[in-house]
Amino acid sequence: MATRDGDGEASLSRETDDLESLISMTDVERLKTAWRQEKAAPEILQFEAALIQRVREQIQLMEETIEDFVENSADPLTVSLYQMDLDRTQFLLRSYLRIRLQKIEKYMFHILNTDELFNRLSREEKWFAERCSNDLKMHLEEGILSKLPGGYQSILKQTIISEETDMVPKPQLDAFVVCKTKYFLGHIQLEDINNGNTGGGQSYRTLEEPLEMEPNVMHFVRYKPIKKFVEEGKIELY
Repeated sequence: MATRDGDGEASLSRETDDLESLISMTDVERLKTAWRQEKAAPEILQFEAALIQRVREQIQLMEETIEDFVENSADPLTVSLYQMDLDRTQFLLRSYLRIRLQKIEKYMFHILNTDELFNRLSREEKWFAERCSNDLKMHLEEGILSKLPGGYQSILKQTIISEETDMVPKPQLDAFVVCKTKYFLGHIQLEDINNGNTGGGQSYRTLEEPLEMEPNVMHFVRYKPIKKFVEEGKIELY
């Protein structure tokens, strides 16, 4: 399909701006963005393996630099500034990893049964999820489930006749989030909302108008309709 020159130039300009913005960001700034995204998203996001490895290497380098400064009696103010930068980076890294572990603990069975989510974990997180689920299963089976009637001994379903895993906590993808984008995004189709019972056991649904997001404008929307844009890096959460 043919593309108008104006559209092509606009797309190229946008991609160039995104690349320049990405290059200008430091790894600590990228970590802060990843931390903020993970903290705001109701589900676990893709683990930033390459970024985390670089940040760990930078932390080690900063620690060695501070040790050299101390050994060589460097200016205390310089040492203090380096130490503040190190503390800030370590806080972001630890908080980012802690938030992900909390999500894994909360949704471990759902994550283990969903290939898309399981593949978002790091190698260590996969081991953690599997170990936690095995320990929890053993604890529940030995302490509680073995004492219940046969039809109620599943840790995933309320009864053996349940069609779904209704005992497994799942992320609330319909939760509202604060977000913005760096460039215009149009025709984001928001899903219909259940407006409740109108009487006689009937319910009605209202279809929301497509959302248009202007650059650098904050929006308060449900997570599910913008999920793919978050995963593609087109929308940032706050």
